[in-house]
Amino acid sequence: MSAISSLSSSFSSLTLKPPNPSSHGTPNTPLSFALHSSFIPLYKTPISKSSSSSSLFLPSSHSAPLPLITSSMEAGIGVMGTKLGMMSCFEESGTVVPVTVIGFREGNIVTQVKTEATDGYNAVQVGYRRVRDRKLTKPEMGHLEKSGIIPLRHLQEFRLQSVEGFEANQRLVFDELFKEGDLVDVSGTTIGKGFQGGIKRHNFKRGQMSHGSKSHRALGSIGAGTTPGRVYKGKKMPGRMGGTKRKIRKLKIIKIDNELRIVMVKGAVPGKPGNLLRITPAKIVGVNIPKN
Repeated sequence: MSAISSLSSSFSSLTLKPPNPSSHGTPNTPLSFALHSSFIPLYKTPISKSSSSSSLFLPSSHSAPLPLITSSMEAGIGVMGTKLGMMSCFEESGTVVPVTVIGFREGNIVTQVKTEATDGYNAVQVGYRRVRDRKLTKPEMGHLEKSGIIPLRHLQEFRLQSVEGFEANQRLVFDELFKEGDLVDVSGTTIGKGFQGGIKRHNFKRGQMSHGSKSHRALGSIGAGTTPGRVYKGKKMPGRMGGTKRKIRKLKIIKIDNELRIVMVKGAVPGKPGNLLRITPAKIVGVNIPKN
């Protein structure tokens, strides 16, 4: 009852007072009554009668914040490809190296050029893999038809320092952007393996299988008791494995075959055959991207 009585007394103390025009600096502006209470915040900016309910109790200088650009800066324009599989390849020195074969479907067309004046940052949007019209939604079709571009399944942005020389409906050719011996960053979605235990997911060591041991593949202790009395965040435990975005950096281009429309890169890349890949120039700090 004491809490209810104190709350009712707070409401009863709420009074309507005409604001002091000298405190606002705009005496000629029509003002409404200001609310004074112990739990209602009062801003210095007066509230006019024409103020909407959405702008109530907000300063006049308040504006919606611009969207944050969280994508990282690329060292240069890139393309998208499809993983075909892995094989062995002989270098000129006779060394056998494992390579991943990446093929290219119809696409890699510039669908939109974003600038700081129009979108607040510089980026080039690229489309990949042609599909039938009914595979896309009407907003997606309208976005592509605005520039007269064929229906494309995948759209990705490449944020650049400068977008000069790029225009909509421009086709990107791999051998014009890269050459054999270049280093590239390849990103894609890893193979999903479902819910896995600690041994497979984090390479934990198993317990003894004999001598009366009852702990074989179990996780074991996950923390102390009274102190800290909880499990630390980030503790390696069983859970869902794979199916996440992963980037493999600085892979060397071994061979480019324009007739077969494939490229071979040294090493493994994320995903299984048929997976979508994103290929960009390798980032080298101080060489092709700034240090800051």
